[in-house]
Amino acid sequence: MKERNRPQQSHPKLQPQSNAINKTRKTNNKAIKFLLILTTMYVYAFGYVNEPIHAFDHKHTQWNNELKKYVKEGNVDYSTWKKNQSGLDAYLQILSGVDEKEYSSFNNSEKLSFLINAYNAFTIRLILDHYPLKSIKELGGLFSGPWKLEFFSLLGSKKNLDWIEHEKLRKDFQEPRIHFAINCASKGCPPLFEQSFQAPKLEEQLIYVSKRFLTDRNYNRYDSSQKILYLSKIFQWFGGDFTRKSGSLISFYNSNSGLSPVPTNAEIRYLDYDWNLNQTK
Repeated sequence: MKERNRPQQSHPKLQPQSNAINKTRKTNNKAIKFLLILTTMYVYAFGYVNEPIHAFDHKHTQWNNELKKYVKEGNVDYSTWKKNQSGLDAYLQILSGVDEKEYSSFNNSEKLSFLINAYNAFTIRLILDHYPLKSIKELGGLFSGPWKLEFFSLLGSKKNLDWIEHEKLRKDFQEPRIHFAINCASKGCPPLFEQSFQAPKLEEQLIYVSKRFLTDRNYNRYDSSQKILYLSKIFQWFGGDFTRKSGSLISFYNSNSGLSPVPTNAEIRYLDYDWNLNQTK
């Protein structure tokens, strides 16, 4: 009984040691926090960040808004657009800010949409810089033309429109329908799409612009009485792009137009190309 009621003894010698441990822990915590802050600052200062601080807008919203304002049924209101270029400038700045590393992180649909939109937007910039004019062919050198003018930056260096079309779009993707998506600011070219091309619905958009172009009798038509298929000169210039997988131009036309099939033995003739500017009347 006496043992149970014995008062507990204190251990004064342990208290200083416990305080020392607590102080050490606090000091270590502060040091760790400081190191974390320094590491974070170092990462951002020297660019060792896996993801871009501002994610690229793959809906190309800025470009989409511009197209809705100034493009109607493929015709462009260059006169009004020339007076209000801030939106276009902002979008082109976004495009030029994408470097090779960021571009390489895009999936194929994102890359394709990026390049198609870039081609069309920089073409508009070229026209607005020289508007008024009657044709894009008035620009550039006698033998080089407007498509070899290096007037914009993309993926880290100066580029021209030919580079986008031939070195990237045609070579890297081998997608023949890009010829119906990119626009050369001419009436003979497939109409400029009134929306931005967007990765999630790119296939749907390519189907639409293909059918719109192939079924418009101003560009392509079949004369059943003469058994002659009249095609845009685009099919003559880039025939190999269209026949690589389909085997023939008629087969490609039948597969993508949605119209009644043209006989495989039909004669093919090419329509004159209209290089007049695709401006609103």
